[in-house]
Amino acid sequence: MTVLDQIVERTRERLRDEEKPDRRAAEEASQARVAHAFHDALQRRTGFSPSIIAEIKSASPSAGSIVHDPDVESIARDYARGGAAAISVVTEPEFFHGSRDWLARARGASGLPVVMKDFVVEPSQLVRGIAAGADAILLLASILDVPRLRDYIALLEAYGCDALVEVHDEEELERAVSASARIIGVNNRDLKSFQVDLATSERLGAKIPADAIRVAESGIRVRADVERLRAAGFHAFLVGESLLRQDDRAAAVQALV
Repeated sequence: MTVLDQIVERTRERLRDEEKPDRRAAEEASQARVAHAFHDALQRRTGFSPSIIAEIKSASPSAGSIVHDPDVESIARDYARGGAAAISVVTEPEFFHGSRDWLARARGASGLPVVMKDFVVEPSQLVRGIAAGADAILLLASILDVPRLRDYIALLEAYGCDALVEVHDEEELERAVSASARIIGVNNRDLKSFQVDLATSERLGAKIPADAIRVAESGIRVRADVERLRAAGFHAFLVGESLLRQDDRAAAVQALV
């Protein structure tokens, strides 16, 4: 069993114990924010400065502890000062030590749209994420088939929320395209082996439809990495661990922008 399999299995087990999601809270949250703010924030910079999606997370299976009990508000403000276009918040609680509560905290402190990163296997997670303040939610093509991707994208659209559909190979990209994903992220990290290779984005970038926003994820550390992937047609860059480990996170974001 891979780490991804373990995370998905534990996610399903936790969901069995959670209460039904509060759809009214999700509706109220969607009415209180600008619809599709995440998509628009990325699209505004296309062709100009790169859109950095700066990530907040406490730990990961590959890196171990990164920032113990992160000061979400302080990190989010640093990212905004550095010129980030949006913030990614890893909310998975067991393997990444995250929390959905961080979504509203990051958004409130920074004024930037936030994308919830979790291992979504049920619609209830989407409703809870929207109610918690997410402007966008990550969907993994590695664990969702085309019908479910379509359904989940449609559910998010109904709340004015965006879907960031993540792929790692040609088969997963085909699923994302078949599901009419408007924002497609290429994860340079193989979630089964946790190996990272920027050439993954270079290989898949040319196969992503021209009208989709392209996001490169994982393994991006310096401006040269951003320029390399911009040349491959990417508009936005999700960067986490390398920013979180810096003493001056605002300057680190600015160096990438």
